[in-house]
Amino acid sequence: MKKSLILTIAMLVSGNVLAATDHYILRDGDAVRHLKVTKIKDDYTVDANVDYESAADSTHCSESISGKAKSTGETELLMKKHSESEASFCELKIKLSPNGAKIEESKDCDTFTASKCHFSSGDKELVKIK
Repeated sequence: MKKSLILTIAMLVSGNVLAATDHYILRDGDAVRHLKVTKIKDDYTVDANVDYESAADSTHCSESISGKAKSTGETELLMKKHSESEASFCELKIKLSPNGAKIEESKDCDTFTASKCHFSSGDKELVKIK
């Protein structure tokens, strides 16, 4: 019993050493953007979501997208997600910095989101949560 418990704990600890997850967040007016980047060895997984709620006109939406990403540079990631309803791809280009991240989305990401919800952060940087 003791050996099983020690082996289980050792496996959990060793698995956590190989994985790293960073969270980024940006509140911009009525929109809140969240980005989670997980790196396991040389593989990246990206989860991005946006929540929008306007008190002025009662508009609200909540969208998310996730998938595997490729490193396109030392501080850049590219995630492509195929639309199930159309023959298009949503591309998220993520530029990482020591303190944050910026997200650019392709035009075809409109098939994944409602009118006010966009994954792109524009010129603003999502702040890295430490």
